[in-house]
Formats: sequence, C-alpha cells, structure tokens
Amino acid sequence: MSLFESIQAHLDNPAIPWKGIIAGISVAQFAFETYLTYRQYRVLKNKKIPSVLENEITNETFVKSAAYSRAKARFSVVSDAFGLLQKLLVIKLDMMPRLWNFGVRLSQLVLPIKFAAVSSVAQSLWFLSVASNLSTLLDMPFSYYQHFVLEEKFGFNKLTRKLWVIDTLKGLVLCHVLGGPLLYGFLKIFEKFDTNFLWYICGFIFVVQILAITLVPVFIMPLFNKFTPLEDGDLKKSIEDLASSLGFPLDKIFVVDGSKRSSHSNAYFTGLPFTSKRIVLYDTLVQESSVEEITAVLAHEIGHWQRNHILNMIMLSQVHTFALFSLFSAVYRNLSLYNSFGFFLGVPDAGLLAESTQVFTPDLPIMIGFQLFNDLLAPIECVMQFLLSLISRLHEYQADAYAKALGYTQHLARALINLQIKNLSTMNVDPWYSAYHYSHPTLAERLNALGYVSRKKAE
Repeated sequence: MSLFESIQAHLDNPAIPWKGIIAGISVAQFAFETYLTYRQYRVLKNKKIPSVLENEITNETFVKSAAYSRAKARFSVVSDAFGLLQKLLVIKLDMMPRLWNFGVRLSQLVLPIKFAAVSSVAQSLWFLSVASNLSTLLDMPFSYYQHFVLEEKFGFNKLTRKLWVIDTLKGLVLCHVLGGPLLYGFLKIFEKFDTNFLWYICGFIFVVQILAITLVPVFIMPLFNKFTPLEDGDLKKSIEDLASSLGFPLDKIFVVDGSKRSSHSNAYFTGLPFTSKRIVLYDTLVQESSVEEITAVLAHEIGHWQRNHILNMIMLSQVHTFALFSLFSAVYRNLSLYNSFGFFLGVPDAGLLAESTQVFTPDLPIMIGFQLFNDLLAPIECVMQFLLSLISRLHEYQADAYAKALGYTQHLARALINLQIKNLSTMNVDPWYSAYHYSHPTLAERLNALGYVSRKKAE
C-alpha cells in the first residue's frame, strides 16, 4: 500500500468526528480573521497621518477615512459572525441533507415523475439551486445595510433600491443559467473519470477560466453597466499614443457608468495575455482626474501587461488548482465523511420527506464532498491567501516602477492620492492585516517606493 493509499485508509474511519473538526476549523478561522480585524481597528484609532501624506491629506479627510474604515471593519465582523452562525447551524441541524431532499422533492413537483432527478449529478444541481437561492435571501439584509446605510452614510452609494433588486435578480439568473451547465460539466468529469479525474478537471477549469476572461467583459458585464466608447479628444489621444509607443495591443477604450452604483473610482484593462486589450475607465475617474493623471494610471496598468502579471497569475492559479484537486483525490471517496453529514450510498426512497436528515444516492454526491473538503482545507487556504496577497503586492510595486521609468512618477502619485481621497481608502494599516487582506500596498508604501516628493515639501 502506498503512502497516499495509507492516508486514504486512515481518513476513512467512522470514528473520526468530521462534524466537530469542520465546526472547529470554522470557529478557528473566524477567530483568526476577527483578531486581524481587531488589530486593524486599533490602528485605525491612530490620529497621526503617515509622514509621506502629511502635506497631501487634510485632517478632515483623514478623520473621515478612518471612520469609514472602522465602520467597514465592524460590519465585516458582524457579517462574518452571521456566516459562522449559519455554518454551525447547517452542521448542527443537518441542513445539508434536508436541503438535498428538499431539492429532490422540488424536482419531482416541477418535472414529470419519469424525468425526476435520480442521478447524483442532477440531485447536486437541484441542491445547489436551492442552497444558492436561500443564501442570497439570507444575505440580502447585509447587502441592503452595506449599500443603503454604510455606503450611504459616507456618500458613496448611488444605487436605487430598484436597481439593487434588479442586480440581485440578474445575479441569481446568471448563477443558474451559466453556473448550472458549468457545474454539470464539472460533476460529469468525476462521474466519467472516477479515479483519474485530476488532469481532466484541471483542463476543464483552465478552459472555463480562459472563457471567463474572454467573454465576461464582452457579454456579462454589459448586463449590469453601460460601456461607452471614449470620445475623441486629448485623453483618448494621450492613451493611444502611450499604447502605441509601448507596443500595447490596444483595441478599444470604454467609459463605464460606475457612478450609477457608487462614487468610487477605478480603471482596468481586460483581455488575455497575447490578445488585444480593452481599457475601461470609470466615469468618475474621467470626470475628476486630469489627462496626465489618467494616462499615468494606464501606464501602471500597461506595466502589469509588460511584466506578464496576468499570465503569471493564470499559471499560479493552475498550480493551485492542481494542488487542490490532488488533495481532494485523497478524501473525495471517504465514506465516513459523507456519512457523518447524513449522505449514504443506496437507492433513493421515492417517498423521501423534505425534512429527512438522511440521504441515499446511487453515486457519491461529489459536490457535497467538495464543499466539505473546502471547509477542511480552510487553514491551508489561509496560508495561500498570505502568499497570493504578497505576490499581488509585488506586482503592484513592479507596475508602479514601470510607470516611474516612463517618467510618470509625479502624475501617478497625484492620481493615487486623488483616488485615496475620493475613495476614503485606509491610510494607517496593521502589517498583519495588510499581509492577509490587501492585494495592493498602502498609499504611503507606494509613494515611498516611487520616491515621491510632494510639491509642498519641494517648495
């Protein structure tokens, strides 16, 4: 017996308290992340502006930014606590088999009896449909508070209640219309390639990732926002001249009406590493920044392309996927794990009640196994989050350095400062919290790395 098979055999032990282990991991993760938030909250009470920002940020803006960050921190703790409570109740009340059986009963009501769901793949899709709808419903009060209380209080929310409801419904429809077929393909791979699914599933996820990068900006995002070609003028000419001089494969430049939902600003480009790119500017950015500042921001974005950051992250994602499913292969046929949560191999009972706390399926419910596996993997994913945040921040420094080498130091710095003020971004950050949560360096860190000297100091 190989080491891998030995591990599988030891894990498939009915005496292992899987429920208690997953509950304990969930509580530990919440405690760890809450501790980081507590550290950050203490730092946010610091009344001293970082030295590099002293001549750039007014005390009024600094105080408002800290208040906004504290409000978001409090909200995140309450939201995470509610999420933890949901998970513990799902475990304690055996909600997974209850929802599974409810999905089966629902399929029998909606479809003719002879077409009722019988395979574990079909049952999984009904289960996920019920679970996603319920999750959206439970999360709506928090979404409402975030937009119409928290963001509203600090002047960022531009959403109407009607648009909020429409966005929620669109999201649910897309989840079912697009997510259903993708999950079907995902589950069918496990069904067809029972013991050697690893390369097939990695290939499937890679194709989905490439399709998402290619198609989402063109077909999905326009369902939520209006993308208007940038008008001819100084800004368009400046961007096109920059792209041409650097060999950047620019296709089109769009302005997105982000202001109909929020007054936050941003800019980004879409497209695969070796294809033409679309640049997208928020209308708030265009309205409130100079041509030179926006061009400097895009020089930073082109730096990501020049340094192959998108390709690097795609490759890293594939390595992560391969490692993830390699580990999953060690537990996905673990009957004791399924049994602990009320799932057993067997012929489904035609008279199954929705409130039943046991499920019998003809095949292993792989989707259930994958969800439980993700819960077990949480400690490793926490470590991965530190690593991914570190890599992302390194990429941001490199893109800033690229813009600096092009002579955009002052304009990029001014753009970053203006975005910081406009978005009320956090100015004082705890290093542990930043290392875990922040994909970008703080403004002070970026300005110091750029070697920026404010005009007031220079004078």
